Amino acid sequence: MQAWQVHQLGEPSEVMRLQDVERPVPGDGQVLLKVRAANINFPDALMCRGHYQVRPPLPFTPGVEICGETEDGRRVLANPALPYGGFAEYAVADAAALLAAPDALDDAEAAALHIGYQTGWFGLHRRAGLEAGETLLVHAAAGGVGSAAVQLGKAAGATVIGVVGGADKVAVARELGCDVVIDRRGQDVIAAVKEATGGRGADVIYDPVGGEAFTQSTKVVAFEGRIVVVGFASGSIPSPALNHALVKNYSILGLHWGLYGTKNPKLIQHCHERLTELAARGSIKPLVSERVPLAGAAAAVQRVADGVTTGRVAVLPSLENGASA
Repeated sequence: MQAWQVHQLGEPSEVMRLQDVERPVPGDGQVLLKVRAANINFPDALMCRGHYQVRPPLPFTPGVEICGETEDGRRVLANPALPYGGFAEYAVADAAALLAAPDALDDAEAAALHIGYQTGWFGLHRRAGLEAGETLLVHAAAGGVGSAAVQLGKAAGATVIGVVGGADKVAVARELGCDVVIDRRGQDVIAAVKEATGGRGADVIYDPVGGEAFTQSTKVVAFEGRIVVVGFASGSIPSPALNHALVKNYSILGLHWGLYGTKNPKLIQHCHERLTELAARGSIKPLVSERVPLAGAAAAVQRVADGVTTGRVAVLPSLENGASA
């Protein structure tokens, strides 16, 4: 089979190599899956660079989120067991953690439903307790993680403010359903949020960016508001001033979705059932901006790493080389 492998750490476009390798052999409790679609996540780029908390042994195949097919023909969602990741024709995954792919979504959309939407659901509902009528502020609202939070926020009955970078992403955020869109490249984010909320600020802030975005969040969070820290796509990890949280009565909530897989896996299944229901109703639908063949995976991972994509980019091994849909 063909698989992308990383033999040394560096930028994805430089260190990912497409090779002919043997199919992986499942271990105890694992299953072999034919990859129907692999969704690209920012952690894939971080792993290539050696900057992610999970560091699989070299060589490894990136790709942490797939829609796959079991030997008996079932469509499932899975997080492949590294080092046999999803940017390949076949991957392995833990049998106990498989989730049924929603019938309402195609392979690429289904692959994109897993990590980003689970993270959004846990962040907004489990951690922040978002309620209908509240205001939700989403940083990087046109990206893969942010777009999921926007849709989930709207489905929950919140007013959603999206912060993006660039005119093309403004259009995407509006199509996703944001009630207010702020272009951080041409607008003062703090002033714009205060204007949009009548000076009150946002009840819940969803931050996968860190750095300056977090600083902005502390200045526009409402009384008893909640800032959900999801990641640091900016590359800068902020050091919050806890006296400021005390003075303004807001909460800073961390979210590492992967921990639920070991701490409380039943919640992941419960969340998937809720997401499947929302997808069936049309309340959520992953934004897949690109579908690329396996041969285009390295370049696509690099684009995600560079922050120039919107929504999700999916790798479909069944597409012919050079094709895109």
